[in-house]
Amino acid sequence: MVDNDSKRGKKNNPVLFLGLLLVGVLFILPFVWMTVVSFERYANIQPPFPPSFVIKNPSLFNFKIITENGNLTQAYKNSLVVAVGSVLVNVISVLMGGYALSKGRFKGKKIIMIIILATMMVPFETRMIPMYKMFAKIGLTNNFIPLIIPNIIDALGVMLAKNYFDSLPNSLGEAAEMDGAGPFRTFFQIYLPLTLPITATIIILKFMDSWNAFLWPLVILTGRDTRTVPIFISAFSSEGGTRMAGSTMTLAFLGIIPVVLVFLVLQKYIIRSIALSGVKGE
Repeated sequence: MVDNDSKRGKKNNPVLFLGLLLVGVLFILPFVWMTVVSFERYANIQPPFPPSFVIKNPSLFNFKIITENGNLTQAYKNSLVVAVGSVLVNVISVLMGGYALSKGRFKGKKIIMIIILATMMVPFETRMIPMYKMFAKIGLTNNFIPLIIPNIIDALGVMLAKNYFDSLPNSLGEAAEMDGAGPFRTFFQIYLPLTLPITATIIILKFMDSWNAFLWPLVILTGRDTRTVPIFISAFSSEGGTRMAGSTMTLAFLGIIPVVLVFLVLQKYIIRSIALSGVKGE
């Protein structure tokens, strides 16, 4: 009884609640200010300073400026192609890799896992120039393929998938083998339907990573028609500077909407994967 009371007391700790609430407010304030500036009619002329969290002259004027020439729509299409393509190739590869390293029976699994994790310590900047030369040699600059294909290799995703498959009982696979199922059938029909929580986590992580990517798309994409949203935001802000603060904030506001929507749709599965829910076996 004492243990239960102490646990309940920790859960209902008002100091902890207020501390977390304060941290949450501090994190969300920049986004609130961005929203206020986006809807402020005269923000391009005089950005609200010091920062105000009240819209004095509400208007969609900044949104009209951003969307009237269609360039943002094209940037949205480009980013969606890259993000969706990256998610597809990434989810398939990391789930199969994680399953093999978790449930597979072969020598050298630990060594392979160590090598995969070691790639996380190699900065992307050290690989960027060789990657650019390779794709340039086969004529794939200013193309979305170099932004999608490298996502097949993802050490973090493989690690997350492996840990999740480790939480699923081996008895499921053993029962499938007894029924004559091969490794691929066991994966696709037995284990894959149980991976919705970790799949949702991998999707949101990879979607955010691909949608927000800036350096590699900036290097490989050279045309105006192939700009992704982050590159478009950077180009617009550098051209307008502080004189276009309202429109720049509006562009940033519109740029994060897809990520927020994906997160809101998949958040319940993400929470479930973090809690490592699933079928447990002895």
